[in-house]
Amino acid sequence: MQIQVFESKQQMAQAAASKAAELLKQALNQKGTATFIVATGASQFEFLENLTAAPSIEWAKTVMFHLDEYVGLSESHPASFRHYLKEKLINKVHPGTVHLVCGDFSDPEAECHRLNKIISGYVVDAAFVGVGENGHLAFNDPPADFQTENPYIVVELDQACRRQQLGEGWFVGLEDVPKQAISMSIRQIMKSKAIVCTVPDKRKAQAVKDCLEKEISPRHPASILREHPNAFLYLDRDAASLLKEK
Repeated sequence: MQIQVFESKQQMAQAAASKAAELLKQALNQKGTATFIVATGASQFEFLENLTAAPSIEWAKTVMFHLDEYVGLSESHPASFRHYLKEKLINKVHPGTVHLVCGDFSDPEAECHRLNKIISGYVVDAAFVGVGENGHLAFNDPPADFQTENPYIVVELDQACRRQQLGEGWFVGLEDVPKQAISMSIRQIMKSKAIVCTVPDKRKAQAVKDCLEKEISPRHPASILREHPNAFLYLDRDAASLLKEK
């Protein structure tokens, strides 16, 4: 895994978006289409702003998969990741094909099955992800399932994850934060040909340290990225502040 640390969040976001754009263009040039996975959350604001402004990406030839979504939350809810993606990406660049996670479908397991059938027909060229305050990758909270081959799974959200969502301002109270989500699995994320991981802010510093300096373990879900041959980690100075070597 290649790691870069930047003095500011904006510099980090620009560099990560530049790499993401390069990966998309590379796939488009090689095979005429590009399939990508995209994350959400406050940590991805600047990254997506820069990516959607990148020139010369033939977005109409891309296929987008959604990383995760809360169970039971309608798309109209301000915290819905479908709402987020439409506002910050889809309605700006109009990817050719969009596969969103319908978290409020009556049967979450059936929704996973639907998505699993779709994504099994694709090779993912690039995944754009972040790391949670508890070290989660997508909504795979610790201890994450490193074994399941199912591309999408229903997961239980731990207290640290739910407090993060509250702290970022998505919900009024902790009781409003859903306890379950549909998440892309660890193995499915790792199948991506390239991974761009963008992690800003001091509040992520301990998770970054744990995932980079402790053992690769389900207790530190994003630590698995160290095993990917083509992963790129972008940190701002605050997120990297606890690392032994910066």
